[in-house]
Amino acid sequence: MKTNFSLLFYLKKPKNYQGGFMPIYLRITVNGQRSETTTCRECDPTNWNGIAGRLKGTKEDTRSFNAYLDNLQKQVYEAHSQLSEAQSLITAETLKNKFLGKDEKVRMLIGVFKDHNKKIGALVGKEYAAGTYVRYQTSLKHTQDFLQWKYKVSDIDIKKIDHDFITNYEFYLRTERNCANNSAFKYIKNFKKVIGICLSSGWLDKDPFVNYKIRIKQVDRVFLNEDDLQKMADKVFSTDRLNQVRDIFLFCCFTGLAYADVSKLGRNEITKGPDGEIWIFTKRKKTDTPSRIPLLPPALSLVNKYADNPVCINSGKAFPVCTNQKMNAYLKEIAGVCEINKQLTFHIARHTFATTVTLSNGVPIESVSKMLGHTNIKTTQHYAKILDLKVSQDMAMLKQRLANN
Repeated sequence: MKTNFSLLFYLKKPKNYQGGFMPIYLRITVNGQRSETTTCRECDPTNWNGIAGRLKGTKEDTRSFNAYLDNLQKQVYEAHSQLSEAQSLITAETLKNKFLGKDEKVRMLIGVFKDHNKKIGALVGKEYAAGTYVRYQTSLKHTQDFLQWKYKVSDIDIKKIDHDFITNYEFYLRTERNCANNSAFKYIKNFKKVIGICLSSGWLDKDPFVNYKIRIKQVDRVFLNEDDLQKMADKVFSTDRLNQVRDIFLFCCFTGLAYADVSKLGRNEITKGPDGEIWIFTKRKKTDTPSRIPLLPPALSLVNKYADNPVCINSGKAFPVCTNQKMNAYLKEIAGVCEINKQLTFHIARHTFATTVTLSNGVPIESVSKMLGHTNIKTTQHYAKILDLKVSQDMAMLKQRLANN
């Protein structure tokens, strides 16, 4: 690893200097960054040659003094050669530490990653959702597998992480792990956070993500239209479990609640709002942001339907919600019975609320964003982009106004 560096011996004037001898310092410069250390020698400024960085004269004691400085310079060059041969990151600070015999602590990637995840795990339920911790654990596993696949090692010095490392990691995720673009993006994003910790802590001098780009691709979000909702609402299923899953799913279609939020929704979170109507006052489990939602008549009817349910009475919850895995399995069965040709998952209820129920009916995007508990309105705008029907309706109204003028 070639690195341009320079050395300079110079006199450093002490504070409150009033005359006499001055200490001689050694300055190392690498890529414009400087680091300095004392030579443990001093001299009379009148005998110093600032251009040569040595004492003036040819006397024996002068030659001996300058030989001492020459030896220090030689040691710095030897330290530089050792760092180059070891393919270590060379900075002014690491070169100085090598010259002084100070062994810099080696920071290993997996060690830093595990420490980060340990802290995330300790904050689950306080600052992070359990799902966040699981995703970082999965990212850690992918990183460990990549190190074995590419370098045949279980860990690596963080200073060896560069642009090439990251591009190879992305290639591994896309090929060996068969990750789609957005999945690869999320794993790289998690990895980038760990690198950010290294940069903030001063363990890395250069960001390996400079000039690296990977963009998330917008995907078409599946949602139910009015006909789909009506089919599902009208259907009477042969088993209670399918009827319950259908009811809870429809409730979320009319409220925008995610699975995690409806599964924890307490009856005490459904109460009168500022307008005297019934509202939901809750917090999103994912982001811990407030979500205030006025209940539409279909949603209120479903709440009342389960008021006397034994499970709800004993738990204080609004609905008897089973696991997300079972809900999704039952929803596929429901879609088949209702002849809805869409891959139903529970999260589609949230998409349906944002599109068919609210935005398509003229509810301002700011209100929709607030009810969904989004921390950034850009997240809500993704739903607005897919509403061709709303665009058609808006343009029809415009044509009507123009025709009347």
